[in-house]
Formats: sequence, structure tokens, C-alpha cells
Amino acid sequence: MTRSDQLMTVPEVCAELGGVSRRTFYRWRELGRAPVCVQLPNHELRVWRSDLMTWLDARREGK
Repeated sequence: MTRSDQLMTVPEVCAELGGVSRRTFYRWRELGRAPVCVQLPNHELRVWRSDLMTWLDARREGK
């Protein structure tokens, strides 16, 4: 996390991933395959943009 980092909502993350459904995102979470999330006191989830980029980079083929 850096000063310029941003907390993203689940809908923002899904949009960033090309329109993945919320259901798919939560399924990935159940399977332990989603990016690292932060759970707020009201139980909403957020994802640091840097964690999303790290997660995506780790999924590159041919790495």
C-alpha cells in the first residue's frame, strides 16, 4: 500500500476485471482465489488497488 493507493469496492473491482459478476467474485473468495480483501466494521469488503494489481500479475501465464 502506498499513499497513492486506493481502496476499491467490490463493484469497482468487478468492473476493473472486465465485468466479472459479484457472485463470481464472492465464489472466488470462498475458494481462496480472490485478491486480498479488507473487511470494514460494517462487513463491507474493500480491495487495495495495489493488491489487485499484484493478484493479477501473479496470474500471468508463462511466468
